[in-house]
Amino acid sequence: MDRTNPSPAGSSDPSNLSPTEFASAVTAITSAFGDPTRRRIYLLAHEHPDGITASQADEAFDLHANVARHHLDKLASGGYLDVEVSKPSGGAGRPSKRYTSTQAGVRLEVSVRHDDILVALLAKALAMLPPEAAEQMAEEVGVEYGRTMAESMDPSATQRSFRGALHAAADALSSHGFSARADESGGEDQIITEHCPFGDAVIESPVICAVDRGMVRGILSELFGPTSADISSSRPQGDDICVTQVSL
Repeated sequence: MDRTNPSPAGSSDPSNLSPTEFASAVTAITSAFGDPTRRRIYLLAHEHPDGITASQADEAFDLHANVARHHLDKLASGGYLDVEVSKPSGGAGRPSKRYTSTQAGVRLEVSVRHDDILVALLAKALAMLPPEAAEQMAEEVGVEYGRTMAESMDPSATQRSFRGALHAAADALSSHGFSARADESGGEDQIITEHCPFGDAVIESPVICAVDRGMVRGILSELFGPTSADISSSRPQGDDICVTQVSL
């Protein structure tokens, strides 16, 4: 088995990462691999080129099937495993999921870089539009990208609860450099983002935040169903973190 040294994607030298980028990388990797059982399941999937099921992970590590499925879905949410869903013969019963590794070698990669030129181009292009049209376009782009992210990590969208989908959305955002976490305190469902991969561009062009909001909506629409998302705090507003309030 090919085992390579873990390194964040987009940077060959960890010293090139800013403190927030480093924190984002650590958060994403810890979320995916902080549990020792999850690490063993990840390696088991790499030992089976055709993928594994929750039942196989259950038998290998003496787990309850729901626990094994939770670990596998967590790895899929972070983009470390792909998921294929097949309907049971006869059409009755729960669809079967098979989890396969996304790459041949065992690697820990987290993308935390942002392409400054493209972000600057996006900001200037949005500035040429009327504010309402720019925000609508930015959110639509986010929704489409969010749906693509969700489709790649778990096609069986209808099997997730709202809270489960919220946590999966935070995991997916973290794997893309947002350092996000789901929070349900105070009776409010929200996703808290401690790092934005768009960097300082959002300060000059706050409309870019609509992309984040759209990504949350897009991911949740695939994993659960239609939801609304509102940004209640953000860096352009002078806050240290970004908070997206999510409701049904």
